[in-house]
Amino acid sequence: MVLALAILGAFGTLVYIIVNPKVGEPFTELYILGLEGKTIHYPLELVASEETSLTVGIINQERETASYQVEVRIGGEKNNEVGPIVLEHGQRWEREISFVPQVPGENQKVEFLLYKNGEAEPCFQPIHLWVNVTE
Repeated sequence: MVLALAILGAFGTLVYIIVNPKVGEPFTELYILGLEGKTIHYPLELVASEETSLTVGIINQERETASYQVEVRIGGEKNNEVGPIVLEHGQRWEREISFVPQVPGENQKVEFLLYKNGEAEPCFQPIHLWVNVTE
């Protein structure tokens, strides 16, 4: 009798888990791809006043439609901006975004910031590269 109740309880728990799966937390993916469309071989040696491009990708896993804006900063200064980019849940956006370093110098931080739904602060930590810029 106890064994039958244990089996019935386990079966009931299994049915409940299948019918009501645990839903994970909503999130957005942001990534940059290098020169070959992979997460390697980023341009690290740049020339001042020459345009450089990287592929930026966004995947909406928010379980709702969201509007995004991508901002590129070099040395803390805004260099380019793309958006609004409206994505449905599960939709992916991938485009080349260009930027032009203006000031020569070593170890300059190029940041890619993602803003969601017009918020004043980025939705998470920016992705960044350290580059050397020559004249």
